[in-house]
Amino acid sequence: MAQADILKDGGLEGGLDDRVPFLARLERDDRVALLALGRVLGFTPRVPLIHQHEPSSHILLILHGWTKVTAAAANGYEALLALRGPGDIIGESSALTGRPRAATVTALEAVEAVAVEHDRFRDFLGHSPEASLTLLKLTTDRMRAADRRRLDFASLTVRERFAVLLLDLARTHGRRTPEGIELAVPLSKQELAGSIGASREMVQRLLKELRERRAVATGRRMLVILRPDILRQVARSA
Repeated sequence: MAQADILKDGGLEGGLDDRVPFLARLERDDRVALLALGRVLGFTPRVPLIHQHEPSSHILLILHGWTKVTAAAANGYEALLALRGPGDIIGESSALTGRPRAATVTALEAVEAVAVEHDRFRDFLGHSPEASLTLLKLTTDRMRAADRRRLDFASLTVRERFAVLLLDLARTHGRRTPEGIELAVPLSKQELAGSIGASREMVQRLLKELRERRAVATGRRMLVILRPDILRQVARSA
């Protein structure tokens, strides 16, 4: 999504969900004012934008590119919590609470973002009640989506969770090719595993099964869904 697409007005009728980014929710004047408070930073693929547990000094507003949000447990297991892209805000929780970063955010491709210092961000929210309410609504939408995802996944097997994940990624981050639907965000097997609470070895086995059924084709950080109907059958097999 280009910056022009992020910053245009309209297109939000009918209610919002957690996939509608922060910048797209703001009124135009608030959006322009907030972006003017920061400086533009560039990040190359696989470079962290922020690190879990580190002190926080600024929030980030993504203009271009996609990132992954991960958190590591004490035993070293890393969970993929979310994907954040154009228009999304990162680090707002630390800005408001003063606590260390709760997660690591890493660029999946070339990323351009605006960094706004905490003091400036909090001052902006203090002078714009509408923007503050918008941020609260976004936080609520994200929490509800996370709760819904945990509830849905609790009743599914790992195989079913994986099929649901691939269908969701195809819907939100897929691009059509002559072969099928290619996932536009490059995720490793470990990152896919971390999104469904499984091991890398389990994801390898599941991908092998799906390749044998000619439902998907895979390469290095590349996955094309050839038969979404097969994935839907697996997802409904509970």
